[in-house]
This record gives sequence, structure tokens and C-alpha cells, in this order.
Amino acid sequence: MNRLLSFVAILFCGFTSVAQTPKVAADTLLFEGEKHFKNIQQLTFGGDNAEAYWSFDGKFITFQRTNPKEGLLCDQIFIGKAPVAGEQFTYQMLSNGKGRTTCSYFLADGKHVLYASTAKGGDECPPVPDRTKYGNKYIWPLYNTYDIFIADLKGNITSQLTTAKGYDAEATLSADGKKMIYCSDKGGDLDLYVMDLKSKKEIQVTSQLGYDGGAWFSPDGKKIVWRASRPNTPEAIAEYKSLLAEGLVAPTNMEVWVADADGKNARQITNLGQANWAPNFTPDGKHIIFCSNHEYKRGFPFNMYLVDLEGNGLEKISRDKGFDAFPMFSPDGKKIIFASNRNNGGTRDTNLFMADWVE
Repeated sequence: MNRLLSFVAILFCGFTSVAQTPKVAADTLLFEGEKHFKNIQQLTFGGDNAEAYWSFDGKFITFQRTNPKEGLLCDQIFIGKAPVAGEQFTYQMLSNGKGRTTCSYFLADGKHVLYASTAKGGDECPPVPDRTKYGNKYIWPLYNTYDIFIADLKGNITSQLTTAKGYDAEATLSADGKKMIYCSDKGGDLDLYVMDLKSKKEIQVTSQLGYDGGAWFSPDGKKIVWRASRPNTPEAIAEYKSLLAEGLVAPTNMEVWVADADGKNARQITNLGQANWAPNFTPDGKHIIFCSNHEYKRGFPFNMYLVDLEGNGLEKISRDKGFDAFPMFSPDGKKIIFASNRNNGGTRDTNLFMADWVE
């Protein structure tokens, strides 16, 4: 990638990703052709803000934030009340500032939040990999100190959900709040597991070689969607295994997959090439919204797209010339929240935006 390009760091739920800063000339809240967005509102101003998700009642938002100017050297978890028209979005830090945190999600009771943290491995931010050792290839670190915890709204840790040595992160919950799906390398590969929160019993739902992560349940809890890499040549397989042994993964080629909630009947629904990720179901469960850079050979920009469960009817949803990702619909389906480089004044900031969803 051209070293003269400017970049901004974004978190892919557990991993540091890189996105290009859009040109100032294109700065705006709403781009032409974004017909599904109405009454768009910028929620955050400055820093890198991403992975914003609604509470089950749609009244609150949890997200992760990095901003060295505020002393936030790596991601911490924040919560805030979802603003109504004309209100300013205010928020406060939930995590304790130790280690790196990621992938937060409200529990159904509205009184607790789960998230992954490296805090038990040390108070400092874990080091990022030196990409020059890998030919400047884009690399994600799989911190083996990541585990998933539950905290109350005052930030007190009330329970630890995972304890296996290795990477455990990228957790979301089913619509009834009873089951958690997350990514772990405890079986020797990056696979998805579904845990019953009450009994703590779990099942492994993916087993093909490659990275499986960033999963979501459908609104009715019967299906799951996720991003996956599938190395399929001897060279790609060797590279994947070599990086994994070092606690790393190179996520430049991913596609969107759908399966039954127990992992059966898994099928790939995109075949677009490059990085297709951050998938999520639409409120009616009939479509998937996801992020992709497939239109651009240089690997940038990233925009959001809609597709049905068979991979048909691809529709471009966002038009930023930088980075649009992490879409999530409110529980009633009337609003959408996402992260974007738009309207950042030519800085490297990535902020959160909320809009009314127009069918």
C-alpha cells in the first residue's frame, strides 16, 4: 500500500485495523446516494470510536474508544444514553483503564455489560506487532490474555465467562440474551463457540481451517452470520498456520458466512474478494448488512452493503470515501448506528453516527 497515504486506526473487535483518512473536500454527515439514512447525527468528536451497540431496550449505547490526547492509549469501553432528537450524546468510561478492552455488549437486564479485556495479563496496553517483520503485511494480534468478563454499570467486574489460555473475544448475544457467541483459538484454530450464559455450557460451531469471528445471531435466534477466511492453497495454509502459531492473523481476505445457530448448514454468501466483514442481520432477519472494500483494488475505501441470505441483491448503503463499518440496528429497527471517517475535518478520527433507517 502506498506509504504516502494517511491512515487511521480502527478496531475490528479485538484487532487493530487500518483505514485511510478521507479527503477534506468530501467532508459531510450525509453523502449523495445514502437513501437509507435520515436525520443523521454525529455522536462522538475526536479519537477512534467503534463497535457501538445498543442495549436491549434501545435506550443506551456501549462502544470502545481510543484517544491518546485523553490518555486513552488503547481501547477502553464506554457507555452512554442514546440521544433523542436535539440531544447531545454524553458518555462515561465503564472499563477500568487497564490493558486493552474490546467487543462490549449489553446483557438483557440492562444492568450489565460484557466485554473482552487483557487486564489480567497486565495493566499496560499490550504491544502491537512489528509489521516490518512480515513484509509490511497487514497483521492482527491475537492477544492470549484476552478473556470475556461481565461488569455492572459502575464498572465492577461481576463474573468471568472465559478462562482458557489464549484469545477469547468478539462476543455478542442472542436476542433473548441467553446465549453468547464468541471467537476463541483454544482449540488450535480461530473458531466460534456458543455459550449458554446460565449453565456456562458451550458448543463449538465452526471447525474449518481459517479465521471465524465477528459473529451475530439472527433476530429469531435460529441463524448466525460471521466473517471468515479460508486459506485454500498450500502457501496460504502454511502462512496462516505460521502466523497463528505466533498469535497473529492476516485478515485481508474474508467473506461472509451464514449457518444455523448450532453451526449446521454453513454456507458462504459473499464471493466478492478482499475484505468482507462486520456482518449483521437486518431487523427482519432477511438481509445481511456488512462492510467491504471489494470495489477498490487498492483495498480502500470501506463501505457498507446489503445482501439477502442467499448472497443476492447486493446494494451499496454508504458512500464515504474513507471508512464506514460496524453497523447495528436498534432493537425496533428504526435507527442504525455505525462508525465512520466522515466529517472528521481531514484528521485521522473515526466517530460514531446514528441515523433513522429508511426502507
